[in-house]
Amino acid sequence: MLCATGRLLAARAATTLSAPPKSRGSAFRCRRRELHFPEHPELLFCDSSAGWLTRPSVPPGRRAVLRRGRMPPAMGGGLAGPEPRPRRGRSASQAARAAGTEAAARSPKRPARGSWRFEAVGRWVPLALVTLLSFATRFHRLEEPRHICWDETHFGKMGSYYINRTFFFDVHPPLGKMLIGLAGYLSGYDGTFLFQKPGDKYEHHSYIGMRGFCAFLGSWLVPFAYLTVLDLSRSLPAALLTAALLTFDTGCLTLSQYILLDPILMFFIMAAMLSMVKYNSCADRPFSAPWWFWLSLTGISLAGALGVKFVGLFIILQVGLNTIADLWHLFGDLSISLMTVGKHLTARILCLIVLPLALYTAIFAVHITVLNKSGPGDGFFSSAFQARLSGNNLHNASIPEHLAYGSVITVKNLKMAIGYLHSHPHLYPEGVGARQQQVTTYLHKDYNNLWIIKKHNTDSDPLDPSSPVEFVRHGDIIRLEHKQTSRNLHSHYHEAPLTRKHYQVTGYGINGTGDSNDFWRIEVVNRKFGNRIKVLRSRFRLIHLVTGCVLGSSGKVLPKWGWEQLEVTCTPYLKETLNSIWNVEDHINPKLPNISLEVLQPSFPEILLESHMVMIRGNNGLKPKDNEFTSKPWHWPINYQGLRFSGANDTDFRVYLLGNPVVWWLNLLSIAVYLLSGSIIAVAMQRGVQLPAEVEGLSQVLLRGGGQVLLGWMLHYFPFFLMGRVLYFHHYFPAMLFSSMLTGILWDTLLRLCAWRLAKGIHVVGILSLLLGTAYSFYLFHPLAYGMVGPLAQDPESPMAGLRWLESWDF
Repeated sequence: MLCATGRLLAARAATTLSAPPKSRGSAFRCRRRELHFPEHPELLFCDSSAGWLTRPSVPPGRRAVLRRGRMPPAMGGGLAGPEPRPRRGRSASQAARAAGTEAAARSPKRPARGSWRFEAVGRWVPLALVTLLSFATRFHRLEEPRHICWDETHFGKMGSYYINRTFFFDVHPPLGKMLIGLAGYLSGYDGTFLFQKPGDKYEHHSYIGMRGFCAFLGSWLVPFAYLTVLDLSRSLPAALLTAALLTFDTGCLTLSQYILLDPILMFFIMAAMLSMVKYNSCADRPFSAPWWFWLSLTGISLAGALGVKFVGLFIILQVGLNTIADLWHLFGDLSISLMTVGKHLTARILCLIVLPLALYTAIFAVHITVLNKSGPGDGFFSSAFQARLSGNNLHNASIPEHLAYGSVITVKNLKMAIGYLHSHPHLYPEGVGARQQQVTTYLHKDYNNLWIIKKHNTDSDPLDPSSPVEFVRHGDIIRLEHKQTSRNLHSHYHEAPLTRKHYQVTGYGINGTGDSNDFWRIEVVNRKFGNRIKVLRSRFRLIHLVTGCVLGSSGKVLPKWGWEQLEVTCTPYLKETLNSIWNVEDHINPKLPNISLEVLQPSFPEILLESHMVMIRGNNGLKPKDNEFTSKPWHWPINYQGLRFSGANDTDFRVYLLGNPVVWWLNLLSIAVYLLSGSIIAVAMQRGVQLPAEVEGLSQVLLRGGGQVLLGWMLHYFPFFLMGRVLYFHHYFPAMLFSSMLTGILWDTLLRLCAWRLAKGIHVVGILSLLLGTAYSFYLFHPLAYGMVGPLAQDPESPMAGLRWLESWDF
């Protein structure tokens, strides 16, 4: 557009410079409108018969050159030619149309039409080719292997849960799994495959629809990156190089071909990045239809990214920083009124805050509405939440309202994702306190969660029909007998297994007979002594009578001897925390009348808040599974270690997640070169070093466009160093998208600078070399993504022989 505008203005100037208007004294005026070029202050464009004028301050020689109709070199467009800014009067579009009409009258129609067609072809054909190649590589051999690979066992199973409307728990927001379930449903999958473990064959079950959906979204990453770099750099070679890096990366290809959240997450991240860049490019047309479209699409993409994984917060942060900088510049532009600045602020609040929050909330509303049946995730949530799930024992249940002696109960911790007070016949191992029966908390429904509440000083059966009902009251001293093993809840001065300075909690006694260390005082929070204890509603603490400690759960995961359940301790610190507060959930007592639990069902805001608390806690508590390759963030950029998706020996169909080493090491080198070259250029420009116009334009592209994607890389990489949860290699791939875009911008710019200084062919040769090298490396390493059968890489007969460049690569 800049080039076309420059040509039209040049045509107008060539016909009008010969007739400058008369001036009064040493000044002249442009009655209707002026177009001002910041780099050429001597020029004015007057929207009248005057055409191009020169300011009186311009030296006579310079004015004479301009009056002969010559244009300065930078006025023709390109990087060094800024777009004219309208100052007053008619709009720039009207002036451009007027100039275009006059220029068109003096030029033949056929060449103009052919030029337009050629320009359209040059714009759309590369994009079409890039998109076609991306889809071809992602959908090639999509059906192989015909068995579960890696985390398909989780996300395929969760897609089945949506089809069956069964409630489950996951540490990520629900959008990605909902879309996988929808894709499976639309493609004929009936939700009956169990997805038990990697390696299980799909057999007759329809799985291609779910894989195809993920591959479809993963295929769009390449054209999105292409368009983003094209807009940031205005350079087709830079965009093509970026597209090649992502197309021929074996890691991106592998992640896009399976039932995973990663391609869905990266799709929304790249969509948000592209939309942000596009609405930035519409800054000269604020509040126009394209401006509103791209701004709104940015907000929608942000909601999608956050709705798939909490990693979406990083792209939200990038868009937020960009928006703050944009508003700050608008606030400093004195030619814009404060009312207009307020409109800009309001538009961004609506599109980048209100719209994403509304969509994100709607995602959870759909999630909660669809999953209305009881399932494996019930125990992670509160009793009131479970009461809304069809099939749960609390749904539409009627249970006794007040707790009585002899009742069989389950006791649930009030802190999210702690679970039920639990015991089982296994003992604590040698060296871990007293060798007595283990007491833990367990997140799932289980018969080992059942306890019988008894008086501390009698063994008589309170369920004897001849004995009166005695209610448990605030301040009573009780015993809790484990129903399955008949051992009492017990504590003593031995140290807890994991938490120092806390006391051990065990199961002790035979057939309910123990000692005084089995006695607990039940204290309802904020209640008076003597009041009855209500099921579900009363929140209470259990105070050990001998030691004075409080029963609670530390939330720490026990080792394998404790079945990786959560530690229960008795803490001598009496401060009230959710870890030490409990409530009664299940309540069985045939001697008491029942009440309905419908009144206890939570509201949607309460469900939304509880869901996020459970997800955050679950995310922080993730631990590696057996034989799983975890990694550290510093491993990722250097492609230190891959991840086995499928197979382990020469008879298996082996898929190995590893980035194309040529692409990844080039990206790593690019980050280092960019930091060095960008620092030198920034210092030079800050010190006022005079650079040639073309060099200055390229430097601006490097600093601004490259800086934008470098910020994206940093925001999607460095936060992982602060995380305490288990980390895997695939967490780096959103950052890898940004490093690939940086590589495209950097090497195109550096090669252009070399070509400007040395020989013009350097740029063409350099870009072609990078493209061909990337494609050839993909040819070498593509078996990692598409699958291998036969000898391992150590065998000379293997197709990967000689390609195991690092000992840590396990293929």
